[in-house]
Amino acid sequence: MTHRRFFGALAAIVWLAGCAAYVGKDVEQLRGTAPSGSAFTRGLTEEYREIALFEADEMHDWVDAEHFAGKGLITAGGEVVLPEHVGNWRLPPERAEELSAARQRLAGLLDLGAREQLPQEAARAQGRFDCWIEQQEENHQPDHIAACRDQFHAALARIEAAMGAEPVLVPAAAPLSTPAAHSFVVFFGLGSTRLDAGALSTIEEALRAAVASGATGFRVTGYADRAGGPSANAELSERRAQVVARALESGGAAPGSVSVEARGETGLAVPTPDGVREQANRRVEITLQ
Repeated sequence: MTHRRFFGALAAIVWLAGCAAYVGKDVEQLRGTAPSGSAFTRGLTEEYREIALFEADEMHDWVDAEHFAGKGLITAGGEVVLPEHVGNWRLPPERAEELSAARQRLAGLLDLGAREQLPQEAARAQGRFDCWIEQQEENHQPDHIAACRDQFHAALARIEAAMGAEPVLVPAAAPLSTPAAHSFVVFFGLGSTRLDAGALSTIEEALRAAVASGATGFRVTGYADRAGGPSANAELSERRAQVVARALESGGAAPGSVSVEARGETGLAVPTPDGVREQANRRVEITLQ
């Protein structure tokens, strides 16, 4: 675990003193949770269980353990989550480009139906990608980085061979999927305004980026998925945005420097029919100004 992620989570836990959440809660819950849903979500639950328990039991990295345990609990409920967004991790530029290209390749196969056609391989590929990006940010255990990276590429190659897909080659200079220096995304559980370990780390990174870039303000925009009614989702997106705004202010953002907007079900990251749960749409975007 990097110093950034440790101190960021520690500071954020202080901001939220009095909340019911505590470090280790999601890990312990995931230990005994049986997966449900599709073959893909069941497989992905096991992938995230493997990552979370390794980080907790072997590495004692509770911040990353809780982050991936949170994703595992979502998939255990039968809901799809997305691979990690490259811009939410602190990576060397050349590694960020490599991982961005890898994520684009993975996302293309998932969109072509890999989740349904090859659920176990697709779950393995996504799990190994998330393992790779976590290890790459820490960047001090080359054997762990190589293992996750090689397992990801092997799983993706099996998917491409089975689906008859041509390998997707993305130039190294391709833009990152999320602008690491100016925009950050905080994700939420279903119906929740709780900031988990991954959210706290993202908020801390946004604060550090603002100092480094000389930004003078933050635009915070809340969203919801389409699992509830439009009115309830508009209110939920407002509460999510306010939670993030308060965390930014507690972390040092100047009074009056944080603007808040709520968009409810509009501006979906992943378009879905009404009533569909989608983790990528339950988010707050932080933009430096």
